[in-house]
Amino acid sequence: MALPRRYVLGGLLVVLTVVAAALLYDVIGTVFFAVTVAYLLVPVHEELVDRGLGERLATVVVTFAALVGVIAVVAPLVFLTASRLTETLALLSTLPATYEVEFLGRMFTIQVADLRASMVEIVRSVGQQLLVSLPVLLVKFTLFVFLVYSLLQRSEAVAQSLLAVVPPEYRRVAKALNRRARNTLFGIYILQAATAVGTFVIALPVFFLLGYDSIITLSTVAAILQFIPIVGPSLLLLIIAIVHVAAGQLSQALVLLAVGGFFVAWLPDILIRPRLSKRAANLSGGVYFIGFVGGLLSMGAIGIIAGPLIVALVVEAAGLLSSEFNDVPVDELRE
Repeated sequence: MALPRRYVLGGLLVVLTVVAAALLYDVIGTVFFAVTVAYLLVPVHEELVDRGLGERLATVVVTFAALVGVIAVVAPLVFLTASRLTETLALLSTLPATYEVEFLGRMFTIQVADLRASMVEIVRSVGQQLLVSLPVLLVKFTLFVFLVYSLLQRSEAVAQSLLAVVPPEYRRVAKALNRRARNTLFGIYILQAATAVGTFVIALPVFFLLGYDSIITLSTVAAILQFIPIVGPSLLLLIIAIVHVAAGQLSQALVLLAVGGFFVAWLPDILIRPRLSKRAANLSGGVYFIGFVGGLLSMGAIGIIAGPLIVALVVEAAGLLSSEFNDVPVDELRE
């Protein structure tokens, strides 16, 4: 018995997608990023069209907004790397090779020369690689813009094509997975970005009042670290506190951890996340962290998005399977 034509075409689409991914491996991260951004922005595009904005103009507006958002995230990284690389290397080089710590009345000497050398080498390598790859980044930005524009312009046709190859009895399952994927991407992009912006705004006066130099740099790093689940800006505060302790400034370290921990690491989550979390995927912090770290180690930078997304879809599929065994309708499960 011959397979239905739609399933043959669906299989052909999958095969061609795999082949294209293999051939375009060097830009697969950019393609994946553009697809997820466009996928998340489709409702915004449709809303603008419904409000009377022309199809093409709405596509241009949404694509431009996506580009501005990406630049707002990437530009600080490039700027800090270019402007602070020499200063960071100089600071690391001045750190002592040994530290003396008193514990239970005895003095212990901790050798950190190898760790210091490794940190210097890592910072230098990352900084040089980022600066050398700037022309490639410009090309990838161009590719990103074209992909987002094209996908938004043909979003309805793409959605209908993908849904057409799904058997009717599984379309509710496909819609449930679609909902989970969209909410997960909302949590990764919108929720994390909003929290990062809030962190930057709050961190500026905090670092200023605590008497630190380069408050913009510190606030930017704190904001960027918001994209790392669980750890977040606490990592920056801990590193600065360790530097204070090594310099014998125990009171400053404690003040930083107390004040900075409350206002920079904790307050943005309390102020921003509850207002946006209804749209985010219902994932625990531990599960999200597993997806984040696993994706980062397996796929590089793009794994920050792909890892949590795959974990979220696995959780959703497990929920759907559980509902199937318990004879719970998919629609009822989602309510």
